[in-house]
Amino acid sequence: MRLVHLDLKGAAPRLSYLEQVFPLLSQLGANGVLIEYEDMFPFKGELEILRSPYAYSEEDIERIQQLAEQHKLEVVPLVQTFGHVEFILKHEKYQHLREVERFPNSFNPHIPDTLALLKSILSQVIEKHRRSTWIHIGADEVFHLGEGMDSKKWMSHNKGDVGTMFLKHIKEVLGFLTAQYWGLRVLMWDDMLRKISVGALRGEGAGTAVVAPGPGSSAAPALVHPVPEGAHALPCGNVGFGEVRRARAPSCCWHQYDHYSVLCELLPVSIPSLAICLQTLVNGGFTEEAKRKVLDVLGLESVQLEQSTCEGRGAFPGVEIYHMVEQVNGHLKESILKALEEESAIKGWFSPYHRKHQFGNPRNMESFGSKVLKLHEDWESFVRDLRAQLERIYFPDTVEEWMEENVNPYLDQLRDLVRDYR
Repeated sequence: MRLVHLDLKGAAPRLSYLEQVFPLLSQLGANGVLIEYEDMFPFKGELEILRSPYAYSEEDIERIQQLAEQHKLEVVPLVQTFGHVEFILKHEKYQHLREVERFPNSFNPHIPDTLALLKSILSQVIEKHRRSTWIHIGADEVFHLGEGMDSKKWMSHNKGDVGTMFLKHIKEVLGFLTAQYWGLRVLMWDDMLRKISVGALRGEGAGTAVVAPGPGSSAAPALVHPVPEGAHALPCGNVGFGEVRRARAPSCCWHQYDHYSVLCELLPVSIPSLAICLQTLVNGGFTEEAKRKVLDVLGLESVQLEQSTCEGRGAFPGVEIYHMVEQVNGHLKESILKALEEESAIKGWFSPYHRKHQFGNPRNMESFGSKVLKLHEDWESFVRDLRAQLERIYFPDTVEEWMEENVNPYLDQLRDLVRDYR
């Protein structure tokens, strides 16, 4: 399987953009999408509190699956079941389920309500993905596990360690999935498993875990096969961990490292990188054939891996944003700082002191005025176009956050100067 991980905890694209992207992914060699919904899933009932105001509708979830089917992409939903659950534990309603009260990162595995909540969440997601033969349970980076009072108590009473405690919770999650959805295959990230000996994994029960470290990655997929009850006479039930094997890691585009972090990258900007990853997997290396395919499919003239650059107009969904973000990254800050810091008339006759007290000589102000006004007008016009392009692909919260993080810190300085000048 060659999966593209769509991380929707930030910068989730509109459905209309996925309609353009799915055929591209298929063309580039993907045969599945790993979808980490977080708050973009249309949770119902008591779980409705978890939904983003811009969450996909139930009809959207169905349409995503139809699109995937149409383009021969297997959908694998991802539900975090241990760490990376800030979108759940940030709510006061679920604060009591935190491993460490101050931090919303990880579940306390010793409170019965934790498993009850996970069962509800998993059930709602699986019910809306009945075509899927896989579910991904996350379980990476369970920060602060073992630091809570309940965990310390459990380890001292059970002569256990953090590893056995981690496996105990994962087995409970797998036990529920096996009992409720027989035949559903389960994936999880492997980073927590790397800290546990193979002997301990084998000792925890029956089944198979496939651990897949990716080069330089913090977590890669592990495949957990549940086996029929009775296949091994073990008191702890029918789910566990057996031999450990290697497998390929997916191509991944992080939109946010966690629910509280800033946006990392926009999907249109990462498409050339994603195309290179997929074609490298298909061809066993970034061969000339892989390179030709990438250039052909994306409508580019050349790619330079060492410089992380692409040349050519491009013809992939969102290419306008790709080029506009290049402009922002390459020129916005530089051009504004140059105007503000290198213009001697501004430094000498229009300093923060002059601006604060509205005291300046028109003769000197006129020497830089037209240049600054033109720079301001050009960037405002550019930003209007960029905003319009972003709004076609993203919901308002993403557009605002991206502008606040990448454009406003520099453009606001220029806006303030122009206001004071006028």
